[in-house]
Amino acid sequence: MAVALVTGGTRGIGFAVAQALLSRGDSVVVTGTSDDGALRAEKALATAAGDATRVVGVLCDVRDRASVQRAVVTVVQRFGGLDVLVNNAGVGVGAPIEALSEEEWHRLIDINLTGVFHCCQAVIAPLKARGGGWIINVSSLAGSNPFAGGAAYCATKAGVDAFSEALMQELRYDGIRVSYVCPGSVATGFSGREPEAGAEWKLHPEDVAQVIVDLLSHPSRSLPSRIEIRPSQPPRK
Repeated sequence: MAVALVTGGTRGIGFAVAQALLSRGDSVVVTGTSDDGALRAEKALATAAGDATRVVGVLCDVRDRASVQRAVVTVVQRFGGLDVLVNNAGVGVGAPIEALSEEEWHRLIDINLTGVFHCCQAVIAPLKARGGGWIINVSSLAGSNPFAGGAAYCATKAGVDAFSEALMQELRYDGIRVSYVCPGSVATGFSGREPEAGAEWKLHPEDVAQVIVDLLSHPSRSLPSRIEIRPSQPPRK
């Protein structure tokens, strides 16, 4: 079974991905930005899986290269290697550019884009040591469908898309498959917001997790590099 690192794995899509990986027998390290959050996620995932030996929660700020490197070292030391990276950590800010502070701009860029760079760079050597593996970056349909009030967020996701395409070409002959998954609207507490009422039409985190787990089952000859997933029946406009 595989060993996976899931960033932003304490809630939402990341937590659902960790659950799905554990349910198929994989070992998983999830990252969070607080010790309490990482520990709570570890306990919840272990309880759901019925096995505390295959899951670890670690503190990690993807903006900090050293923090990311420590998380990767933890994975390798605990489970003997690394097979899968799921870059899920991200934030979103809905504000027009005129009202967006420079601090918020840099926060989005640093977490959503630079964080992906840090994590991808840190796992390349461990993945090569295993003879290959997967890097799956969670992007968004917003990367190719910009919307007013989300310019900064959309820019980060467009960056993730381009970064992923280039990285895929760099690593494919090392047996490392790079994919990016672009969900539409997902019913999560993204960026600290509570899921709103009346959002039954939205995707659930488990839907995105299913796509990611299905990717890992593809034969080595295939590489679905860009995956789009959207609600089946959004409200009519």
